[in-house]
Amino acid sequence: MNRAATGAGIERAGIESVGIEIDRLRELLLTMADASAPGREFSLAIAELARAGRMEQLRAVLPAVVYEELWQRYQAAPERFAEEWEQIGHEMQKGFVEHARQRLTSLTRMQQAGARGEAPAWQAIQVALDGGDLLRAAMASEMIDLIEPAVARAQHLRECVVEQAASEDADRYLDEATRCYFLGLFTACAVMCRSVLEEAIRQRLPEPLRRQIQTRYRNAPTLGNLLHEMNNNLRATGIDAGFPRLANQVNDLGKRAVHQGLIAEDEARACLQHAREALEMLLAQ
Repeated sequence: MNRAATGAGIERAGIESVGIEIDRLRELLLTMADASAPGREFSLAIAELARAGRMEQLRAVLPAVVYEELWQRYQAAPERFAEEWEQIGHEMQKGFVEHARQRLTSLTRMQQAGARGEAPAWQAIQVALDGGDLLRAAMASEMIDLIEPAVARAQHLRECVVEQAASEDADRYLDEATRCYFLGLFTACAVMCRSVLEEAIRQRLPEPLRRQIQTRYRNAPTLGNLLHEMNNNLRATGIDAGFPRLANQVNDLGKRAVHQGLIAEDEARACLQHAREALEMLLAQ
């Protein structure tokens, strides 16, 4: 077997083994969720208390807002309430992870007040379960689904190698921008790319020019302001003449992200790559 074929075989084996491992993680999570399903016994207990007319016993173990909501539903239709919670117990055993992910999604988006009455009954106990395994299962499921796309995105990047040390803030901004890209937060990635260039430019400017810019823009210059001043003083800064072109592309995408709408994956990738190339130019000796 020739070297190219051997390399291809190793690469395929590596990809398949990663896929298998991720599938095993997913299967393990589902197995654990099915075995524990923290809301199942709780839901069946509520159904039993409702049928026995002992709902008052829940007052001492539930948050007040949860208890009041359950009490109102119980008073409206006691028998139906008990049947619903018995069904909820079985549903949570079968589909706990899916319920958990729905709960997680509800925390990330605005909920219309009028729509709450139409929500599935199981959602009434979600707040009480958040401190336990419910959100752990949701987060684990979300993270497992992100692994392969994040790896694929990471393969598009190379290390950002600079000759001068960057500030700690600039490093943190670049770290956050890159992780946003890995995790599919493309609009946030573009916004953070602007921040890393703003910080790095302030660090790189000669002190007299930096003070002048800070005064002119009342200590809050934007990336656009900084680039304008750099264009007017490029020779004095000693910065590579190709830097403003790349930095302006980052600025344009970042402004779009802030003011006009969501950024697509290919745009976020281009923005991040331009920002990294610009940093290498900016922080050259």
